Amino acid sequence: QVHMVESGGGSVQAGGSLRLSCAASGYIPYMGWFRQAPGKEREEVAVARIDKNGNTRHADSVKGRFTISKDNAKNTLYLQMNSLNPEDTAMYYCAAAGIEPKYGFGWEYYYWGQGTQVTVSS
Repeated sequence: QVHMVESGGGSVQAGGSLRLSCAASGYIPYMGWFRQAPGKEREEVAVARIDKNGNTRHADSVKGRFTISKDNAKNTLYLQMNSLNPEDTAMYYCAAAGIEPKYGFGWEYYYWGQGTQVTVSS
């Protein structure tokens, strides 16, 4: 069982930046970030994901603004978020899997954190 704890959320104005962290209790090779906006379902596909070799994928909605990274020595996942806009307001969850997710869908990940809230005001 892997436990994960997110941190780094908060309230910022549009154009601002935040860095989310997700500390895992152990090594797990495949990790990603998902988000759920207020009143909406969790987005089906990861906002960003990273594999065991450090290869990354970012959703079109965040490409060029968000960057996922991972420190394997610390078992910690990060999401650097720049140029935030109000549409980025959501609860952000880190997720992890031992088997490589083929599509980046939420059902492919079986360890989840509790989430950290990001609020962007205009």
